[in-house]
Amino acid sequence: MSTIYILWLRQLKRYVRSKPRMIGSLGQPILFLFALGFGFGPIYAKAGGGNYIEFLGPGIIAMSVMFTAVFTGIEIIWDRQFGFLKETLVAPVPRFQIMLGRTLGGATVATIQGFIVFLLALVAGFRPVSYAMLPLALVFVFLIALHFAAIGTAFGSLLEDMQAFPLIMNFIMMPLFFLSGSLFPLNGIPEAILAMTYANPLTYGVDGLRAALAANAHFAVSTDFLLLSGMTVIMLSIGGYLFSKIRI
Repeated sequence: MSTIYILWLRQLKRYVRSKPRMIGSLGQPILFLFALGFGFGPIYAKAGGGNYIEFLGPGIIAMSVMFTAVFTGIEIIWDRQFGFLKETLVAPVPRFQIMLGRTLGGATVATIQGFIVFLLALVAGFRPVSYAMLPLALVFVFLIALHFAAIGTAFGSLLEDMQAFPLIMNFIMMPLFFLSGSLFPLNGIPEAILAMTYANPLTYGVDGLRAALAANAHFAVSTDFLLLSGMTVIMLSIGGYLFSKIRI
């Protein structure tokens, strides 16, 4: 357990010390919140959807958490190139504990990022239906963070090229974001796209957040929680297996 704690703490220290990274990661959520929120807001209202910021807010929080979490995986490649990973792996500790500590650290960083974006959403005009539901929203934020930090760990374990990692991650993450219902309701969309959204883990994270913060869910909260939790456990298992196969 001490190994998990040390690696978790190391991830947090990296995040706190990297102020340009903290500030830069807010650019995309701010752009989506204000440009899309106010740009498409009148159209969404005329279509009978109500306040678009209220609909968009949970999706942008989930997007920020997803990207922050998945890109913590690049630190595995960085540590491999500069020798820190070798020092960690030769320690008499199960590799799954090492992977879990790194992944939990990345998920915690992404959860903090999600809270910051939540505050920005409040500035943009988003208002949760009940602040008493914030703990439930935090559960979904952490599950999203943990799932995608595990994905980042899995790909960081497979790749050795630091420049290839962000390209591959963007290639995978952008479709997941756009097909999660973050930007549009899932009602009435074509069956082919709907099938892809149902297979997308982020869909259930966004829907769970929307249930907690905006009382506007497509699925039952229990469905969102069980499916996202199950997918997260599977992804942690895959990430742990791939991390255990790293050769230095």
